[in-house]
Formats: sequence, structure tokens, C-alpha cells
Amino acid sequence: MSELETQTTNSEKNSQKEWPDLAGCLRGDSHVLPLRVYYEDTDFSGLVYHASYIRWCERGRTDFVRLIGLNQKELFEGADGASRCFFVVRHMDIDYLKPATMDDVLEVETRVAEQGTASMKIAQEIRRGDTVLFRALVTIVLINEKGRPVRLTEAIKEAFFKKEA
Repeated sequence: MSELETQTTNSEKNSQKEWPDLAGCLRGDSHVLPLRVYYEDTDFSGLVYHASYIRWCERGRTDFVRLIGLNQKELFEGADGASRCFFVVRHMDIDYLKPATMDDVLEVETRVAEQGTASMKIAQEIRRGDTVLFRALVTIVLINEKGRPVRLTEAIKEAFFKKEA
């Protein structure tokens, strides 16, 4: 491991200690990421711009993967002699239900809805309190450097589907 990689890894560990909820939290089989709507997230009308919801869902999926113990950088680099692979979005079904506005405090909830051989469907909701504003069903696929699907490894399945005692 290079000095820069060691510094980056140490920095990630330190930030998790200093800001334990920075990446949200796991609740049962879901991940919840809190966020606040800023001016930059809105359009000229003062409502949240449609692409902001997609960006927040990406953050939710990324932090979900982080908190269940998978390191996407290691997957991409082929750590421990494994083949280099990474997750990509294959398909999204999205539904904008109600608008959010500046200063709203929202939660992005992320959970695995279905597992395939090389893919998963991830269900996501963005809420303001008990009100669901946005829903997405996102199909992600694990692929190799050549863009071909790769079977989900036992370690990946175990990370996504381990049950809390």
C-alpha cells in the first residue's frame, strides 16, 4: 500500500470516529442518510431540482455499501488477488411524488429489494418526516473491466444480507 493510500485509509477511519453519523446509519435491513436541502439543490422556482434526488440516492447507495463493510475502491483495484470489478447502475424506475424545498431536512432510505446472480435491485425512498417525496427502484450490476457482468461473490452477498443478532 502506498503512503497516499495509507493516509487516505487512515483519514477515512478517523472521519468515521469523529463523525460517526456522517455516512448515515443502518436500521434493520435499511440504510438511512439524513440530509438538508441547500440553495444549490433547488431550481429557479425554489423547489428541489429533479436531478438532486438522483444525486442523493447515489449518496445513499454509496454510504450503504460503506457501512455494511464493502470497500468499493478495493473492489475496483482487485484487492486480495480478486478480479477488478465495480457496481454500475443498469436501470432506474423513479417516481417524483411531492416537492421538497430549501432547508427541508430529509432522509434517504436504501435497502436491497431483490438479488440476482450479478445484480441487485435497490429500493430507495426520500422522505420529509413521514411523507414520502420520491421513490426509486435501481438495478445495479457488478461488472468487470471489460464491462461484462460478474457473479456476486459470497463476501458481497454476505455483506448485503447479513442479519443483525
